[in-house]
Amino acid sequence: MPEPSATGRIEIKAAPESVYELVSDPAALASLAEEYTGHRWLGGASKPAVGVRFRGSNRRGFRRWSTLSTITDASVERFAFDVTSFGLPVARWQYDIEPVADGCVVTESTWDHRPAWWRYLTSLATGVWRRDEQNHANIETTLGRLKAEAER
Repeated sequence: MPEPSATGRIEIKAAPESVYELVSDPAALASLAEEYTGHRWLGGASKPAVGVRFRGSNRRGFRRWSTLSTITDASVERFAFDVTSFGLPVARWQYDIEPVADGCVVTESTWDHRPAWWRYLTSLATGVWRRDEQNHANIETTLGRLKAEAER
């Protein structure tokens, strides 16, 4: 897999299982994330598992948009999902959780999968023209909130 377009890493003094519970729960993740605000499970699902899909709600200022996410990895070591909109690729989001002596290290990464023409249209919709830079800032915010929540 190529290098992520944005990534961040943080050490958390909490069990990997506890951190996984937070990042793999779309409702909990919405309380930690900067643009992602909520979800609705699809296909009768009620919890994360590989292949499960959820509709994500997002907001930036007055702009709002939704995406469709499909979970690709769901283990304590990695939670990841691929994101589409209108059937077109958007991104992959991934949380790698590595145990360490007094907790774990979490790496949050994203890969931008949008073709150039789709980047232009989605930038109009979201108001973000430098998506990689914005995602890097969003990841730093999310990881800081994740640490605070997991260590509470």
